[in-house]
Amino acid sequence: MSNYLENIKANFKELARSKRKENKKFFAQLARKEPKVLNEMFHHKHDEVFAETDCLSCARCCRATGPLLTKSDVSRISKKQGMKVAEFEKQYLRVDEDGDWVMKTLPCPFLELATNKCTIYEYAPKACRQYPHTDHPNMKSVLALTETNVRHCPAVYEMVERMKGSKPL
Repeated sequence: MSNYLENIKANFKELARSKRKENKKFFAQLARKEPKVLNEMFHHKHDEVFAETDCLSCARCCRATGPLLTKSDVSRISKKQGMKVAEFEKQYLRVDEDGDWVMKTLPCPFLELATNKCTIYEYAPKACRQYPHTDHPNMKSVLALTETNVRHCPAVYEMVERMKGSKPL
């Protein structure tokens, strides 16, 4: 993890919260960008920041947020866990206020707390494999989600801070 990311980790939640209004304005500016330009901006910063980031030193994504699981995710994971779908759903999942399947508990029950490793990494939910979505082929379609992820992922926070520091929008 870069020195900057290491330094913000301790008080990340407070730091991210303090930038909320500033980021709202910044993301409103980003929303007016052409899709190709927006993709280039995010994908460049994604590659740059993740080259310096060790996700296993953080695991906030697995500790503080949970993925939305598709039917396909539930079927695949329950099969690999040697469970019936209904049994898996009863043990691990709940339906949230939007009608989506999410984990009942946080941190994720498949997170090995001592190492921050995922015990189902090879067949993890699609949302986990794609997190934090900053290399998505259509960033405009996940811009609101990315704005939310600034508050959950120090790497996304760092990407956005670097984007703010680059050329004017």
